[in-house]
Amino acid sequence: MYLVSACLAGEKCRYDGKSSEIEYIKKLVEDGKAVLICPEQLGGLSTPRIPCEIIEDEQGNRRVIGKDGKDYTKQYTEGAKKSLEIAESKEIKKAILKAKSPSCGCKSIYDGSFTGKLIEGKGFTAELLMKNGIEVYTEDEATDI
Repeated sequence: MYLVSACLAGEKCRYDGKSSEIEYIKKLVEDGKAVLICPEQLGGLSTPRIPCEIIEDEQGNRRVIGKDGKDYTKQYTEGAKKSLEIAESKEIKKAILKAKSPSCGCKSIYDGSFTGKLIEGKGFTAELLMKNGIEVYTEDEATDI
């Protein structure tokens, strides 16, 4: 069983109200082999919503800031916790999450400047899942499932 970003299975829950549907992930869900999550929605954010990116200060504290300048760290943290609860309740040990997302990115994320520049890093949900022993992959890495 996999935990998967709902947008990858065709749910229109991305920040822009669109999906990032990938056929093999949609099939995992249809076959009952995956559970959908949208950490942003689980954290109380609406769809569509303000684009957000992670910034880190000199002390290593990370916050999620919207393009509108507001701090959305609380919602992203809550969404990560609820995603972990779902995974643990279903004894899920692997996740396929949307690359580059401030929630789901597991290799690289946007740098917080809203210029499209990527840096090495993890989104809030991906990081929490990994810290709790769940293997996390991007949609590009998990194509051989």
